[in-house]
Amino acid sequence: QLQASGGGLVRAGDSLTLSCAASGRTFSAYHMGWFRQASGKEREFVARIARIGVPTDYTDSVKGRFIISRDNAKNTVNLHMNSLRPEDTAVYYCAATRDWSRNGSLYEYWGQGTKVTVSS
Repeated sequence: QLQASGGGLVRAGDSLTLSCAASGRTFSAYHMGWFRQASGKEREFVARIARIGVPTDYTDSVKGRFIISRDNAKNTVNLHMNSLRPEDTAVYYCAATRDWSRNGSLYEYWGQGTKVTVSS
């Protein structure tokens, strides 16, 4: 089970960190990803991190601004978002997969989503 948190209303240029807490003893067996879905748009891949923390991968629009990290001892994965833009506004979801992929359909477990709103 995944529980995402940390969303909120921020201004353009601000930073925000999303957290995802996993229950269970097999967290380190899964690659973790963050996805987002803006209103009226399809869900899109944002970032992923491998089981042991490397490698990481980002969609082009967030490269250099977002950092994904994980702590397998605490069963958590974070998404540090810097220089936020209005176009980053979306509901953000964490997800877990055994397949190293950007394809959301391959992710087995999903958090409930946390809303991020970036005002201009």
